[in-house]
Amino acid sequence: MNITTTIRPDGVAVLAANGRINLVTATTVRREVQRVVDDGHARLALDLSGVDFIDSSGLGALVSGLKTARSAGGDLRLVAATEQVAGVLRLTNLDRILRVYPGPDDAYRD
Repeated sequence: MNITTTIRPDGVAVLAANGRINLVTATTVRREVQRVVDDGHARLALDLSGVDFIDSSGLGALVSGLKTARSAGGDLRLVAATEQVAGVLRLTNLDRILRVYPGPDDAYRD
């Protein structure tokens, strides 16, 4: 799994993940979120369009990222989740706290 981070002109950090978010790779997600927040970007959009699988460890990384962003005064919003990821979020009711938006432009349209 790889994560590419881009900081948009509006200050939103778009983290594009691809591959699988599982026990082996969940730490990568946590570290990248923490790094971006430590760099002063607490408004995060995690693009999951390239993620083909997520397990409970991956869900834990998403919740951890949400807490990290919120503790810095920001938020973590999910973008373009694949059907597998969206299905797991629905099954676990995490879609209630981790909202999924169609694209990065939609995540922080307030």
